[in-house]
Amino acid sequence: MKKSGSKKKKSTPKVSQADLKVGIITKSTGLWYSVEDRDTHKFYKGRLRGKLKLKGLKVTNPVAVGDYVHYSLEDEVENTVIIHEILDRKNIILRQSTRKKWHGHIIAANIDQAILIATLALPKTSLGFIDRFLVAAESYNVPTYIVFNKDDLLEDEDREYLEYLKQIYEPLGYKCLRISVLEDKNLDELTEIIEGKTSLLVGHSGVGKSTLLNKLASNVQQKTDEISLFAMKGKHTTTFAEMFELEKHDGHLIDTPGIKELGIMSIEENEIGHFFPEIREAMHDCKYHNCTHTHEPNCNVRLLVDEGKIATSRYLSYLSMLEGDDNRK
Repeated sequence: MKKSGSKKKKSTPKVSQADLKVGIITKSTGLWYSVEDRDTHKFYKGRLRGKLKLKGLKVTNPVAVGDYVHYSLEDEVENTVIIHEILDRKNIILRQSTRKKWHGHIIAANIDQAILIATLALPKTSLGFIDRFLVAAESYNVPTYIVFNKDDLLEDEDREYLEYLKQIYEPLGYKCLRISVLEDKNLDELTEIIEGKTSLLVGHSGVGKSTLLNKLASNVQQKTDEISLFAMKGKHTTTFAEMFELEKHDGHLIDTPGIKELGIMSIEENEIGHFFPEIREAMHDCKYHNCTHTHEPNCNVRLLVDEGKIATSRYLSYLSMLEGDDNRK
C-alpha cells in the first residue's frame, strides 16, 4: 500500500542522442559547473544527471575543468543544462584527495601542458613538491615547465642555487624559466610557451599564479592577496579551478587553488621509478629486473646517485614516494 503523503521523486526527462550537444567544463564549484558550448561558445550552468562513475578511478570529482561532455538543455530561461556523460579524455592530472585517503581528485583534464609555478622565497617551494608534481604529470604524459617566480626577491646566493636547479631539471626535459611577475621580467618567453595551448597553472598558495594570470590575460581579474608574514605561506585566493580564454594568445589557462599537499595516486610502488626520467633510463642496467633501487646489490641507480650523475634530491624524492612519506615535503 502506498504511504500517504509520500511524494513521487522527480526524474530527469529522457533525452535522445540527437538532443545532446558537446560542451567543455570551464569551472567546477562542486555541485554546479560552467559549461561552454563547443560550437556557439555560449555558457551555461550545468549539473550532473545522477552519479557518474569513472572506470578504474575512485575520485571525489568525476567531472573536472577541461572535460568535454555531452549535455542537454534543461531550462532555457534559467540557462541551465544537464550533463549526461564525459567524453574520452586524452589525459588528466590526478592527486590524492585531502578528504578521502583512497580517492583521487582530478585537478584538470585534456591539457596540452602544465606550468608549475615555484618560488625560492615567500613561500619556499620544496623540491619534494616539485618532484611529486612532475611524477603526477609524467604518469599521464603531460609536458611540464617549471617557472620560478619572484626573481626580484632573490639574493645572489639564491640565484646561484636556482641555476643549480636548472642543471638538475633541464637535462631531464623540464625547461626552467626565471620570472618576476611584479616587474614583468622574462614574461615574453612564457607567453610564447602558452601560445595556442591549454595550460594548467599549479603551485602552492602565494607563488603568484593568479597575479600571473591577470598579467597574461587582460580580460581576467583574479583575486590576489599578500603573503602571510606570520606563517610565511600564501593565502588561498582561488577557490575553484577555472579555465580562462587568453584573447591575445589564442590559448587557455586553467587557474587552480593553491596545492598544499600532493599525494600520488594510481601509481604502484614498482611503477614510481618509471616516472623519473633519469631512473627510468638507468634501471635497465640494474642486476635485478625488479630492483627497487633501495638495497639490492649492483643497483645502477644507486651507483649513479653516488657518482653524482643522478641528483641526490631527486633520489630522496623517489624514496619518499616509495615509502609514502609526508606529501607536503
